Amino acid sequence: MKKNFRRKAIALLITALMLGSLTGCGGDKGTPAPAENTQGEATSGTIKIGLNMELSGDVASYGSNCKNGAMLAINDLNAAGGVLGMQIEPIEKDNKSDAAEAATLSAALISEGIVAQVGPLTSGCVNACVPVLSEAGIPLIAPAGTAANITVDPDTNETRPYAFRVCFIDPFQGTLMAQFALDSGYTTAAIYKDTSSDYSQGLAEHFAATFEAGGGTIVAEEGFTTGDRDFRATLNKIKATNPEFLYVPGYYQEVAPLIKQAREAGLTMPMGGGDGWDSPDTLAVAGAEALNNCFFTNHYSSEDTNEKVVAFVTAYKAAYSDKTPDAFAALGYDAIMAVAKAIETAGAADPQAITDALAGLTGFEGVTGTMTMDEQHNPIKAGVIIEYKDGAQVMNTRIEP
Repeated sequence: MKKNFRRKAIALLITALMLGSLTGCGGDKGTPAPAENTQGEATSGTIKIGLNMELSGDVASYGSNCKNGAMLAINDLNAAGGVLGMQIEPIEKDNKSDAAEAATLSAALISEGIVAQVGPLTSGCVNACVPVLSEAGIPLIAPAGTAANITVDPDTNETRPYAFRVCFIDPFQGTLMAQFALDSGYTTAAIYKDTSSDYSQGLAEHFAATFEAGGGTIVAEEGFTTGDRDFRATLNKIKATNPEFLYVPGYYQEVAPLIKQAREAGLTMPMGGGDGWDSPDTLAVAGAEALNNCFFTNHYSSEDTNEKVVAFVTAYKAAYSDKTPDAFAALGYDAIMAVAKAIETAGAADPQAITDALAGLTGFEGVTGTMTMDEQHNPIKAGVIIEYKDGAQVMNTRIEP
């Protein structure tokens, strides 16, 4: 979902919220509140970071897991003495999986003196927040917003100066899966995409381009739309073209029944997709047997034997009742740690200094990989291929960019 904001309206909204906050501020028992400048620079011994996340609504699991990862990072930092001798103070907001609410909460967070915002998770909510924070000169770090237009204005092709992310972008996922298919020896592939989804179409476009550039042939390209549940007729058309690999970029709501019906129709070839597959409902609907020989791109795997990943998984399980952290939790952790690294590099908890340091981030070692920020504020980092084996998600391989 995209939302356009007029700069003047944004400025008025922020000003109104800030004035409202100032008229009501004050410490306990009449003690004056610590001074803060209007740009959010930390002056009171704490560094305020906004967590604007989907803690309820349609994608509450994404936001809740990301918040858990972010809070684990904040607790780790604070236990080690904080950043520049100051403790991180998280200010949590629930945007209810709604873009308009997310934008309003960003304005509220600005009035509370944040120096950076982590979140939201979904691209639509992130895009709603970027203009608000940009107007105030405060950086936003998107943990999982993968749409290319978050950090780059599609009309001008200019990088948005205050928008960053720690996840890879949609086109990269399509490229990764095509590279995996080619490396696996497949020379023909079919694509079955969601024609009503920018996410799905972006992955499909880059899969096709990379697969064909590597010598492969796309033998069929078909489409469905969000909300479809019967895919049998089109699957039979695809079956007639006899592809060695079937690429299905989309979200689990459609992908799960599609995979189940594909196997019932006798399509036994390997199938691949993107991080939109990553949900317990994929297994619940498709079934373990149907998912065998299925693969999807993701940002990290909890089974990775990398030392940093092992330490993160161990700490997360200890903090959250032995729950295994998903990619959203890992990305939340990395987003906070990237902000902390930027503050250390800048030598000041100042929004503009943090922004400049994020733009120059190089060799940052995160849980989801070592990353360097490119000119469009996207991290150059590896991706992983997750394979389903008898209902379990198993790390297949790590693919470097």
